[in-house]
Amino acid sequence: MKKLVLCFLMLAFSFQVEASSGSRFKKVLIIVLENTDYADALKQPFLQKLARRGALLTQMNGVTHPSQGNYIALLGGDTMQVVNDNPVNIKGTNLVDLLEVRGYTWKGYIEDYPGNCFTGPTKGRYARKHNPFISFIDIAQNPSRCANIVDTKTFEKDAAAGALPSFALYAPNLDDDGHDTGIGFASNWLQKNFESKFSDPQFMKELLVIITFDESKTRSGNLIYTALLGDSVVPGSSTNQTLTHIDLMRMIEDEFQLGTLGRKDNAAQGPEGIWK
Repeated sequence: MKKLVLCFLMLAFSFQVEASSGSRFKKVLIIVLENTDYADALKQPFLQKLARRGALLTQMNGVTHPSQGNYIALLGGDTMQVVNDNPVNIKGTNLVDLLEVRGYTWKGYIEDYPGNCFTGPTKGRYARKHNPFISFIDIAQNPSRCANIVDTKTFEKDAAAGALPSFALYAPNLDDDGHDTGIGFASNWLQKNFESKFSDPQFMKELLVIITFDESKTRSGNLIYTALLGDSVVPGSSTNQTLTHIDLMRMIEDEFQLGTLGRKDNAAQGPEGIWK
């Protein structure tokens, strides 16, 4: 029994050490906007600016329609058979499991999220379908884990304190993400709330920011805008690899040496040709 405990402690220690790894970035922040075709997003001056400042993924595609399956894929490496926006309760493993076992920290910054492991479909401008964390049972039914799902007001405090987690997913509410207001509103919101941060070397230090969308507005395709910002990215670069949200997840798995969930992330590949 003592040998088993000792092995466990040694393993835990090795995981904590590995949590400092990452040659390209130490932290990642994904900001997800809504329901916009690639070409329409690129018409927005601020999104054009971000593409020039960082790397543009010119063949980035949503995994599915409608919205929820794309959010699930970001954490699950697959849509997990989610075919609509109705509440789902998924028993499978997820990216959080991989992060925690390696000693990495995480948070879901979900605008207007009520807190307290709330599992209702909506409340005010909050929509559960845009909060993938709460759809995984091993998070939703674990109070200490779902305490990491917080309102975006906490993001401002964490950012000011230099205390962002290793992995963060930021989902604005139904107005600010453009779902009910359009891409012009969402782009202006993004600029107002993040331009000063993206221009701050201290905020961006060792951080990779991913600005992406859940899906295209046009249902006959699913080409979406995605830009990557960070010190490790070549400004003005691009890649025409065909990529999806699952490839973004694989990039994080590889950078943090997490292994995979053995789903579609197993065969996925992160973006290439954009790194310094």
